[in-house]
Amino acid sequence: MKLRPLFAVAAIAIGISYLPIVHASPIPDEYRIGGFAIGCQAYSFNRFTVFEAIEKTAETGSKVIEFFPGQALSPDQRNVKWDHNASDEVIATVKAKLAKHGIKAVNYGVVGIPNNEADARKIFEFAKKMDLYAVTTESTESINLIDKLVKEYDVRVGYHDHPRRKDDPNYKVWDPNYIVSLVKDHDVRIGACADIGHWQTSDLNVIECLRILQGHIISVHGKERPAMGPGQHDVPFGAGQTNMGAVLAELKRQGFVGNISVEYEYNWDHSVPEIAQCVGFVRGWGATQK
Repeated sequence: MKLRPLFAVAAIAIGISYLPIVHASPIPDEYRIGGFAIGCQAYSFNRFTVFEAIEKTAETGSKVIEFFPGQALSPDQRNVKWDHNASDEVIATVKAKLAKHGIKAVNYGVVGIPNNEADARKIFEFAKKMDLYAVTTESTESINLIDKLVKEYDVRVGYHDHPRRKDDPNYKVWDPNYIVSLVKDHDVRIGACADIGHWQTSDLNVIECLRILQGHIISVHGKERPAMGPGQHDVPFGAGQTNMGAVLAELKRQGFVGNISVEYEYNWDHSVPEIAQCVGFVRGWGATQK
């Protein structure tokens, strides 16, 4: 059972009608496969340009993409970098390329969100111009400013996890319990970008991590690994030990509505067929749920 905010309870007690906060529009069903907004993290194609990443995302059968900052724009404009400082003209060209291939941009990151309002606003302005569902970051020091800006711009923010750093105890976002403690007293549009591959590198049980984060998962970086621990590379969904079927079932149980970005960090130059298998796995899993 969800607890209503105290101001809502008080409003009901004195007879005032209560309307819940209306959050940013969900990702449309037309961009969902097997019940999920499954697509590519453009970082999977970081040896290519933004335009090529969009083309390759379409080739995988995906319908959504998550961009990352700093990728070259196109084969004939490699000197133009794609990020939240892009001009309106560049944004328009990327939107046109997305429309041509039937791909929707839904997320952006991992990007540092400075604890400086003027600089942070550039990221949220970019997100609104691109009609993004969310932004992905690890900037824990900016949580209070992020809280202010998600309310103003109505854009979600997910805290991403890289593997634990045994020589850096100050790096805490690898731990889902820490993420819960970080976001629990903030706006519900702030939560986790659950990178399940990095959890496996940290020897964490993926399903247990997802359950710890229930109610706080904004997006997912989808990865399948052959085994737990460091030194493993990505394989197509269903070909490793992750049990992606159980991951999808848990996300469905939680009512997850964000995006799953396949971030395939292996076979960099020729990964389209393997990512297509990941998308096909989700499509097939969804077909079994009907």
